[in-house]
Amino acid sequence: MQYLICTTCGVQMDENMTWDDVCPICTDERQYVNPNGQSWTTLSDMISSGTYQTTMTEEQAGLQSLVTTPKFGIGQTAYLVTGTKRILWDCVTYLDQTVIDAVGQLDAMALSHPHYYATQVEWAETFGIPLYIHEADQEWVTRPSKQIVFWSGNQLALSEDVILHRIGGHFDGATVLEWTTGNDGRGILLTGDIVRVVADRAWVSFMYSYPNLIPLPATTVAEMASALKDVRFNQIYDAFHKIVVTDANAAVARSASRYIEALNGYVKPRERR
Repeated sequence: MQYLICTTCGVQMDENMTWDDVCPICTDERQYVNPNGQSWTTLSDMISSGTYQTTMTEEQAGLQSLVTTPKFGIGQTAYLVTGTKRILWDCVTYLDQTVIDAVGQLDAMALSHPHYYATQVEWAETFGIPLYIHEADQEWVTRPSKQIVFWSGNQLALSEDVILHRIGGHFDGATVLEWTTGNDGRGILLTGDIVRVVADRAWVSFMYSYPNLIPLPATTVAEMASALKDVRFNQIYDAFHKIVVTDANAAVARSASRYIEALNGYVKPRERR
């Protein structure tokens, strides 16, 4: 059976989606329908085209990134954490036998939010693993599977050193992954774009919609920062391979404060460098 994939967001649909339909992920105001019109493909067509490859890169001990080239869909990065268990964080659309062989064994996968669902069911069913999605985002699942585990609450431990935190914001169920033993025990936070590293890598930001530049309310950002206040992490890796290399917890706190101040009408006067 062929499952259609939206070429704009890269998310795979169920068997009921037709070539004449419009992607339900992209019609939401947090995303967008391509100005040239809806376009679909399938995973088998992507493979047979010989155009794409998903490559793995070692970022540091126990952490590898997965990126598809040329860029497809949103162009996000997924990460493989190999601590006490092998856990895939977020997902890329392109999956073929070369990728399967390179990844090897997986124990579980978890998703930050619906924009990165990609071909998550293909991955979960291929590797025979549970796929963790927060129950608050259940309505956005475009292809059901018995591999999907809808979890509840604000925290879920996937292993001795990997903890999911539901912090909301971009989506109601928006989730980040804490790897407690990463960065030589100082801790790493994988954030998708729930917390996004900006051009000045000492800062991060938060948005309701990135492509349409819709900010989050100040109260929501304050809640997100509060949820991360007591989480110990020295580094952040986001969905576009941007990294806060040190003191990342403090970066989240000061960035949230700056964001809230700006929404409330205060922008710090420019300082000469």
